[in-house]
Amino acid sequence: MSKLSSSLYIALIVSFGGFVFGFDASVISGVVSFVSVEFNLTDWQQGFVVSSPTLGAVIASSIAGTVSDKVGRKKVLLVIAFLYLASAIFSTFATSYEMLVTARFLGGMAFASLILAPVYIAEISPAKQRGRMISINQFNIVIGLSAAYFTNYYLINLMQSDAAWVVSLNLQENIWRWMLGLEILPALLFFVGLMFIPESPRYLVMKGREQEAKAILTRLHGVKLMEKELAQIEQTKQVKTPNLLASFKELFSKKMRLVMAIGVTVAVFQQITGVNAIYFYAPSIFEQSGVGTNAAFAQAVWVGLTNVVFTIIAMLLIDKVGRKPLLNIGLIGIALSMMLCFIGFNNATYKLNSDAIQTINIEQLKSIENIEFDDDLEFKQAVIDVIGKQEFKKHEAQLIQSSINIEPAFVLLGILGFVASFAVSLGPVMWVLLAEIFPNHLRGIAISFVGVINSAISFSIQLIFPWQLSNLGTAMTFLLYGLFAIAGFIVISWLLPETKGKTLEQIEQDLAS
Repeated sequence: MSKLSSSLYIALIVSFGGFVFGFDASVISGVVSFVSVEFNLTDWQQGFVVSSPTLGAVIASSIAGTVSDKVGRKKVLLVIAFLYLASAIFSTFATSYEMLVTARFLGGMAFASLILAPVYIAEISPAKQRGRMISINQFNIVIGLSAAYFTNYYLINLMQSDAAWVVSLNLQENIWRWMLGLEILPALLFFVGLMFIPESPRYLVMKGREQEAKAILTRLHGVKLMEKELAQIEQTKQVKTPNLLASFKELFSKKMRLVMAIGVTVAVFQQITGVNAIYFYAPSIFEQSGVGTNAAFAQAVWVGLTNVVFTIIAMLLIDKVGRKPLLNIGLIGIALSMMLCFIGFNNATYKLNSDAIQTINIEQLKSIENIEFDDDLEFKQAVIDVIGKQEFKKHEAQLIQSSINIEPAFVLLGILGFVASFAVSLGPVMWVLLAEIFPNHLRGIAISFVGVINSAISFSIQLIFPWQLSNLGTAMTFLLYGLFAIAGFIVISWLLPETKGKTLEQIEQDLAS
C-alpha cells in the first residue's frame, strides 16, 4: 500500500462517522411528520425532536477537543461511535416523546465527530492533499444525508404496498421506526473500523511520545517527509498550559484574536443561513409548495443527489481554487437561491374548491370554500379555526396540495440551488479551515469552543423552524436566510485570508504574526 493510499484508507475510516452523522441528521426529515401525529406534538416539541441532537452536540463539542487533547483522538472517536450506536437502538424503540428526545440527544453528543474527525485527518495528511482529505468527511456527510433521503423515500413507497411481507413488517404503523432503525448498521461498522486506526502523530508528539509518532509518520508519509514534519511539529511544540483556564486565556489573547474571529465568523454563517432547516425539514418544505407527500419525499432525494455532486466538485477545487473563493461563490449562490424561494412563496395564493373538500372529506371545510388567501399564514389559520390543529396536521400536505397556486419549480430550484451552493462552500470549507488555522497545542480546545457556537446556532435554527413557518410564514423565513447570506459574504470577504498549500505550522506562524 502506497503512503498516500495508507493515509487515505485511515481518513476513509475516520470520515465514515460523517456518513453516520449525515444519516442520523437527515433521517429525521422523514420521521418528524409521523411522530408529530403519533405523539400529538406542538410546534416547539416538533422542533425539539429535530433539534435535540444538536443540543447534545453543544455539550459534547464543549469538551470533545479538550478531552481528546488529554486522552487522544482515537479513544474519543471510539466513544463517539458507541454513542451513535446506542442512540440508533433507543430511538428505534422509543415509546414516548420524552424517550425519543432523550435517545436523539444521546446521539447528538456523537456529533462531536464533526469537530474531531477533521482535526484527526488534518494531523495525518500531507499539506498538499490536506484540504481534499478533510473534505472526505464532508463528502461522507452528504452521502449519509442522501442515503437517509433515499431510504425514507423507499420506505414511504413500500408502506403503500399490499405485499404479504410488507404487511407482516407492519410498516403502516411503524414506518418511522424502520427509518430510524436503519442507522444501527452503519453505526456498528464505524465503531468496528475505528479499532484499526493509529493515534494522531501530532497528539503523540505533544505528549512526548516521539518514537510512536515517528513510526506512524513514516508509515503514512515515508522517511523523508516524516523527518520534515517531525521537525516542524517539534519546532511549534510548546510547554503545555497547566490547566483549562490558562488554555482559555491564551485562546483569547491578542495574538489569537484574528484566528478566533475567523473561526467564529465562519461557524456562525455556516448555520445561520439555514442549512439544517433545509436538510432536516426537506420533505416538509416541499410539502409547503403543494406537491404532496410522496412527491415531497422524491424531491428530497434530489437534495441528496445535488449535495453529493457539488461536494465532489468542492473536493476537486478546494486545494486548487482555495478556501476563500469557494466561500464567496457559495454565499452569493445561497443568497440568490433563498431569494428565489422567497419570490415563489410570496406570490402563492390558496383556495379550497368543492372538489378538494370532497377529496379530503372534511365537511367543516365548506365554510371556507372558494375563499382565496394571499399567504400561507392566513390559509393555515383559517383551516385550523375550522377543523382544529391536530386534524390540520394529519391532512396538512393534502390541504396545501389541494389549495395552493404556486410555481413549485421556483421552490425546487431555490432549494437545490441552496444545497449546491452550500455543498461547494460552507459545508466542506468551514471544517477544513477550523482544522488548519488553530495552533497545534490549542487546536482541540479551540475547535471545541467554535464547535459549541456552531452547534448552538444550528440548534436554534432547527428548534424555531416549525415556529417560523407557523408565525412568520414560509416566504419570510427564506428571506431571512438570504439576508444572512449577504451579510456573510460581506464579512468573510473582508476577514478571511487564504490557507491553501501551507503546512499547519506555516499557517500558525502567518496568523500569529
